[in-house]
Amino acid sequence: MKLYELKPAPGSRTKPVRKGRGPGSGLGKTAGRGHKGQNARSGGGVRPGFEGGQMPLYMRLPKRGFNNKRFAKVYSEVNVSKLEVFDNGTTVTPELLKEKGIIKKLNDGVVIMGKGELTKSLTVQAARFTKAAKEKIEAAGGKVEVI
Repeated sequence: MKLYELKPAPGSRTKPVRKGRGPGSGLGKTAGRGHKGQNARSGGGVRPGFEGGQMPLYMRLPKRGFNNKRFAKVYSEVNVSKLEVFDNGTTVTPELLKEKGIIKKLNDGVVIMGKGELTKSLTVQAARFTKAAKEKIEAAGGKVEVI
């Protein structure tokens, strides 16, 4: 047997079904979609799990297992560039940041992020610091204190 003599098994290759190509095809006119209704329209149909407005099964069943979301800590984020508003030698605390309107809520603490530049020497107190933020604060002659 040569490579050019190979053929697929009889019946394994069928012609594709061409919907909406006349009554003789068996799938003409409505092309298997029935008459009118949501599923007959282009772009029609409902999302998976939708039950016609009835509360879907996945929402009716009780949730099981562990999810960390309700225990996860939520930090207020402050970029280094926002600390430019303070004078040299200031001790920046989370309360002072709230007072100045830099953060709205204290949440579980403040995390200082490294975006932007800092030219002033500050003592910054926060729950967490990114590596870049720590380097920038110390490079400006400031101090970092984890509280």
